[in-house]
This record gives sequence, C-alpha cells and structure tokens, in this order.
Amino acid sequence: MINEVIVTTRSDNGGAQIAPMGIKWREDIAIIAPFRPSRTLNNLLARGCAAINYTDDVRIFAGCLSGRYEWPLSESQSIDAPRLTDALAHTEVRLEHIEEDELRPRLLCRTVFEANHAPFRGFNRAQAAVLELAILTSRLGRLPMEKIEREIDYLGIAMDKTAGQREKEAWCWLMEKIDRHRLSPESVR
Repeated sequence: MINEVIVTTRSDNGGAQIAPMGIKWREDIAIIAPFRPSRTLNNLLARGCAAINYTDDVRIFAGCLSGRYEWPLSESQSIDAPRLTDALAHTEVRLEHIEEDELRPRLLCRTVFEANHAPFRGFNRAQAAVLELAILTSRLGRLPMEKIEREIDYLGIAMDKTAGQREKEAWCWLMEKIDRHRLSPESVR
C-alpha cells in the first residue's frame, strides 16, 4: 500500500524542503523512494532524517506541485528536519539503509518519534480527486495528454459534488499548471 504524505527535510544550508510523496511501510520502517534528481533525496542522504507529515489539507500537495512552498513549519522533536505545523500527525524517521537504484533508490527509515496533533475527520471525494490530479500533474510530460484529459473529466465529477473552498483552490492551482503545460511544445506527442 502507498500512503500519500508530505515529506519534510532540511538541506545542508538549513533550508527546508517540502515534498508530496507516496511512501510505503514495512512495520515501523518507512520506505521513501524519491526519483533522481531530487532535493529530498539529497537532503535525506546528507542529514539522515525526515519528517513524514499526515494532512488532510490538499492545498499543500497541490501547492508544492505548482510552486507554492510557503507552509508553516515547526521544529521536530528528535530529528534535524522540520515538520508541518498544521499536520494532523507526523512521524520522525532516521535513515537506516539504502537499496540502491539508478532511477529511484529506496531509503529505509526507522521511526524514532510519532505525534498526533489533531483528529482526522475523514476525506471527502474532492480531496481524493485533488490528490489524483496532483499525481497526474507530477507526471506531465510522461503521460499522454489524452489520458490526463480523460482523468480530469472523471475527477471533476467528485469536485462538482463535494469540494469545499480548500479543494477548489488546490484544483485551480493544479489546473493552471496543466494549462501551461498544454501550451508548451513538450505537451505535443
């Protein structure tokens, strides 16, 4: 199973990196597998730690994919990486082992601290639609535009029926990025 989360790390110069990512779990081992090249990969290899943030605010996923990285951060309890201030919960992990791969190494990270900050009240269908659109957006240039268009049409049904203001804002950010891609020469296949 893949869990969609926000991974936060710190660079050598102290800057924060906020990245939406799908991760897997093996008991208390998080498997984080960023594509090369990746600032998250570089930071995790350099610092050996990350915070895994669980949020129902899909604007953070959409924001990171559309160039909006300014989300409130707080210091973590036991690692040198920030966490999302408004996360519902977070898990702090330390890098324990690397399974090398040219394209996508798997970083096996052990849980060292977990905290719950607010109750999870469930997702609405529009939040799931935004997450799916975010994944499609992250694959612009790798997927045919026809497939992306079909998915947008289907996901739009959930948006029309269940979206709140946050979901509408996130959807618009992603659609702006997709629209810019449609106009670019690289979208022609």
